[in-house]
Amino acid sequence: MEENKKGRLPEWLKLTSRLNQDDTHQNIRRLVKESNLNTICISGNCPNIGECWSAGTATFMILGNICTRACKFCGVPTGRPLPPDPGEPGRIADSIQKMGVKHAVITSVDRDDLPDRGAGFWAQTILAIRKVNPLVTMETLIPDFDGNMEWIRQVVDAAPEVISHNLETVRRLTPGIRTKARYDTSLSVISQVSGAGIISKSGIMLGLGETEDEILETMDDLLKAGCQVMTIGQYLQPSRDHLPVHEWVRPEQYRHYEEIGLQKGFRFIESRPLVRSSYHAEKHIKLKDDTRNIL
Repeated sequence: MEENKKGRLPEWLKLTSRLNQDDTHQNIRRLVKESNLNTICISGNCPNIGECWSAGTATFMILGNICTRACKFCGVPTGRPLPPDPGEPGRIADSIQKMGVKHAVITSVDRDDLPDRGAGFWAQTILAIRKVNPLVTMETLIPDFDGNMEWIRQVVDAAPEVISHNLETVRRLTPGIRTKARYDTSLSVISQVSGAGIISKSGIMLGLGETEDEILETMDDLLKAGCQVMTIGQYLQPSRDHLPVHEWVRPEQYRHYEEIGLQKGFRFIESRPLVRSSYHAEKHIKLKDDTRNIL
């Protein structure tokens, strides 16, 4: 591992070569803008945007782009969100069809201002996409819904192929990084998803000050909750107002964690510096075949 020196990116994190500005990329960007949609691909300045869009995968963010929480790692704006837009599920469904998306990832901001934290809107969106695009597969990257089983069940009953919820970091660091979310609450979300027979997935960031023992403990906690897919990527500071990077984790260390995770029992591990939650998301639905996949 390397210490963060004056915020300089190491060579393996240079993004220029990863940004694919081909026709597919530009067409999807135009359709997103015309349909007044939010994608975490653009909002989060994802380094894998060209690769994923060219592969027919896109990540849409519902319920607006203002979050009611202020997690110290996240670049999404915090404040008072607008009411949910009732036309948004239909626009997303139609846009997925126009874009030719094969695998859609849906995520959202936290909506602690809503009575059900947005769970009902989540279910409406999944069902609207399914109605217009019956052959499209889906992954939902959900908030914790305060751990409320009934709200989580609304998403489970809408039956996306994969349900993901990120732990983000190790237990020790959680209180200082996530403003309201709790480590054990997140594990309970994953456990409920796994218990319903849906592919469950979670992810963490490295470079926040965690130790290897803590990372391995997190893997064990996720596996006990029934988690089948894990993503591991490098934390990148969104702005000077966010937590600084504690260290740059070298590529070989990510490969090390991938090998350990597969040995421990994860079915898929995506572990590289530039990996984000939805990276190669289209691969993870293959777990339905009940075969072991080693990347």
